[in-house]
Amino acid sequence: MSFIAYRLGAVVGQFSQEEIERGIARLDERIANLRAFDVQTASKGNPPSLEGLQSDIADTLERIFGRNTPAYRRFQGAARLVVPAQGGGFFGLRPIHEYYPDELAKNIGRSIALLEAAQRVLREDLADAQHATASLPALTGPETSALSRRVFVVHGHDGEAREMVARFLKEMDFEPIILHEQPNQGGTIIEKFEANSEVGFAVVLLTPDDLGRSVKEDELKPRARQNVLLELGYFIGRLGRDKVCALKRGELELPSDYVGVVWERMDEGGGWKLALARELKAAGHVIDGNKVF
Repeated sequence: MSFIAYRLGAVVGQFSQEEIERGIARLDERIANLRAFDVQTASKGNPPSLEGLQSDIADTLERIFGRNTPAYRRFQGAARLVVPAQGGGFFGLRPIHEYYPDELAKNIGRSIALLEAAQRVLREDLADAQHATASLPALTGPETSALSRRVFVVHGHDGEAREMVARFLKEMDFEPIILHEQPNQGGTIIEKFEANSEVGFAVVLLTPDDLGRSVKEDELKPRARQNVLLELGYFIGRLGRDKVCALKRGELELPSDYVGVVWERMDEGGGWKLALARELKAAGHVIDGNKVF
């Protein structure tokens, strides 16, 4: 059940308790990564691992709050870890060992403080959501049937991504539904789509298949295909956000109305499989952890 909006104006819309809890858990992981980082091993300058951690924090904040939202801007300083070179007056740069460990420790401390502040906001929202749930009257009706193992795969032109997701779903004992593989039965595309939308979950592949821009801008930016965005909205409305997982592959502009809704990066290392399995489990499906990798 979705009914709570972030009080910082992070999104336009509402989030379920499960989505708020996942956001808190993701921030816990980033805080643990920061605490585990050994400043003394980076005395020669910014190591690649630090830049990777900085990127992970930025991705986490974007997934939870959406890029360029008020909450994102408030907490984005948590993703500024890299220490710039410092001048040493007339004779050039200061030796790194004189300032780097202390400056990096300050950056890490600031990042932890900001992420903990973001968690406090989410926990307050979660408490509000739980209070609202307790105030609702009990719903009556027939018991819900077992969740369908049919998963609709929404895709654009990236056939490789589509096949990777379909193969993974089959390995996890789900039935992937890909529209062009279904019989037409003499109907229109919309009728074919509706006829095959009786599913328990949807995976939406956001890939940079099109180029577009606002009339106020000159630069063309990569975007997902329009039919993909239409079907994304359809399944969010039909199934609820907790039963839709968007996988973003490559760099592309997300629609403004979708900012703040959770999406997962479809990385080359296969980490998206664990993320998708986690979303399926959160939606109530039974998952065999031995089949994830």
